Amino acid sequence: MDQAKALLFEIAWEVCNQVGGIYTVIKTKTPAMLGRNGADYFLIGPYNPEQALLELEETSPPEPILSALSELGRLGINGHFGRWLVKGRPQVILFDYRPRFNSLDKDKYFLWKDHFIGTPPGDAEINAAVAFGYTVADFFRFLCTYTNGRPVVAHFHEWLTGVTILRLRHMRVPLSIIFTTHATILGRYIAAGNPRFYLELDSIEPYSAARYYNIESRFSIERAAAHGADFFTTISDITSREAERFLARKPDHILPNGLNIERFVAVHELQNLHRSCKEKIHEFIMGHFFPSYTFELEHTLYFFTSGRYEYRNKGMDLFIEAIYRLNERLKQTANPPTVVAFIITRAATRSLNMGALQRHLMFEELKSTCDQLEAGIAEKILLAAAQGRLPKYEEMLPSDFQDRLKRAILARRADCLPAIVTHDLVDDANDPVMRHLRHRNLFNAATDPVKVVFHPEFINAGRPLFNMDYEHFVRGCHLGIFPSYYEPWGYTPLECLALGIPAVTTDLTGFGDFALQEIPRPAEQGLFILRRSNRNPDEAVEALAGCLFDFCQLSRRERIDLRNKAQKLSELFDWNKLASFYHQVHEDAVAKLTGEDPGVLSCPLPKNAA
Repeated sequence: MDQAKALLFEIAWEVCNQVGGIYTVIKTKTPAMLGRNGADYFLIGPYNPEQALLELEETSPPEPILSALSELGRLGINGHFGRWLVKGRPQVILFDYRPRFNSLDKDKYFLWKDHFIGTPPGDAEINAAVAFGYTVADFFRFLCTYTNGRPVVAHFHEWLTGVTILRLRHMRVPLSIIFTTHATILGRYIAAGNPRFYLELDSIEPYSAARYYNIESRFSIERAAAHGADFFTTISDITSREAERFLARKPDHILPNGLNIERFVAVHELQNLHRSCKEKIHEFIMGHFFPSYTFELEHTLYFFTSGRYEYRNKGMDLFIEAIYRLNERLKQTANPPTVVAFIITRAATRSLNMGALQRHLMFEELKSTCDQLEAGIAEKILLAAAQGRLPKYEEMLPSDFQDRLKRAILARRADCLPAIVTHDLVDDANDPVMRHLRHRNLFNAATDPVKVVFHPEFINAGRPLFNMDYEHFVRGCHLGIFPSYYEPWGYTPLECLALGIPAVTTDLTGFGDFALQEIPRPAEQGLFILRRSNRNPDEAVEALAGCLFDFCQLSRRERIDLRNKAQKLSELFDWNKLASFYHQVHEDAVAKLTGEDPGVLSCPLPKNAA
C-alpha cells in the first residue's frame, strides 16, 4: 500500500499544551511533517481549555476522523478538532479526557490485571495519564473500523502517552506503533542527585531505583510502552544507552531534534540585530550597576546560561565555578574586559527585589528626561545651523534641564554594591545558586571583572527589568554557556546558534554528542563542546574557564566572524534536514503493517513488572 495513503498520528502531552521542551520539538517539526504527509498528518494531545483558547482554531473534522469522534462522543468523551495556530497550521485533535475519570478505578484495575502495573491512589499525574491513555485507545479502536484498509501509524512521545500503547496491544487494534522516549524518567530522577550517574549507569538496578524514587508506576508504564511498540526510538546516542539499560530494549532508531531555522534567519541584519538587542541589555546594566560604579560598556561581554532550575543537571554548578576562575584570571590581565554573567532560570520567588526595581525605575526616569531633552536639542541645533552659526551650550541645555539632570544623577547614587539576584527568593539561604555565589564571594565588587546577575524568572517582554523577549536577550549576548551533565538533547545551545550567538555545550548532551559526530572542528564554527564524559568535575571546570578566558581575548572582528559562522552552522539542524530520520521510521512502520516487511512484533507486554 502506498506510503502517501497512510494516516500518520503523533501523540504527545504537549500538543497545544506548553509544559517543556517537547512542545518545541512538536511545534517546530510540523512544517516538515506537513511537507511530507500533508492532509494525512494529525496531532493528538489533551484538551487544556485555557491553552486551547489561545492555540486551537476549531474546525469540522474530515473522515474518518469524524466517524471515530462521533463514536467516542457516544461514550461521553469530546474530541476537539481544529488547526494548531503555529506555522503550517497542522490538524489537531484534543481530547477532554475528564469524563473518563468516572471509570478511573476500573481502568486502573485493568491496567494492573492486564499489564501488571499498579498505580497509587491520589496521584493526579498518573490518573490523568491513565484517563487520557484509555480515551485515545478507544479513539484508535473506532478509527481503524472506518479507514477502509488504509494503514494507520501512531507515534507516541514520552511515558505520559504510554498507557495508550498498552491498551491498543491488549485490544489488538491493527495499527503500527512507534514510541519515543526523549529522556527516561528514571534517568531524570537519578541524574538530578548523582554526579556519577553515567559512571554508575551499568550497575543501577532499574526496578529498585524506581521504587527508591517512588516512580515505579511511571517507570513501569514507560518500560512496557517501549516493549509494546513496533519501533522504539529515542533522540540521541546518549539517551539510547540509558534507555537500553533501564527499559531493556535498544532503540531501533535515533531521532535527533531540530529547529525551524527559517524563523531565526536574518542573514543581512545579523549584526544590526545583535547591536540593537545589546543596547537593550546595556540599559539594564546602566540601571542596575551604574548607581554604584561604572565601567565601559563597549568593553563589556555578556555571557549567560538558562534552562530549568536543575543546579547540577544543567551545569549551573560548573558555570558558577568557571566564572569564578575566569574572574581570578582576568584580575591578572592588563585592561581586561568586563564580563556580565547572567543566570536565567525559574526559582521560587516572593517578588522583585525592591532595590533592583527602584534602580530600574530611576533609570527609566533619567532616560525619559534625556529623551525630552533630545527632541529640544535637535530643534535648537537646526535653528542655529539655519542661521549660519554653531549653537551655544546654554541654548542646547537650559538651566532648568541642567537642574533636572543633576537631581536625577544625585538621586541614583548608591553606596551599596549591585545585587547579585534580582528577586527575593523564597528560600534565599538554601538556594544552591546563591550559596555557590556567596561561597566564591561573587558579590559584584567594582574590582571584579566578572559581574553576576541571577534572574530567577524567565525573560519575556512582560517582565519589567529587561522589557524584552528571551529571543532578543539571546541575540544581545555574546556567548551562551550550557555545561549540562544530564541533557538528553539540549535546545538552548542550538537556539543560540540559530540566533547567531556562539555557544558552549558538553559531550554528555544529545546535541553535543551528535555535533561531535557530524561537525569537524565545531569550535572554529562557534560551537564549543566541553568534554565531561569520564572526566572529573575539576578538570571540566578548568577547561570551561580556559574556554571563557580565550573567548575574552577575541577581538571585536573575530567575534563578528564567529557569530556569522555560528548562524551558518545552525542550518545543519534545520528540520528540513533532520525530519528525514522521522520519515524513515514512519516508512518502516507502514512497511511492517502492510506486510512488505512483516518482521516480528516486539513483546507486546512485559510478563512481570515486579
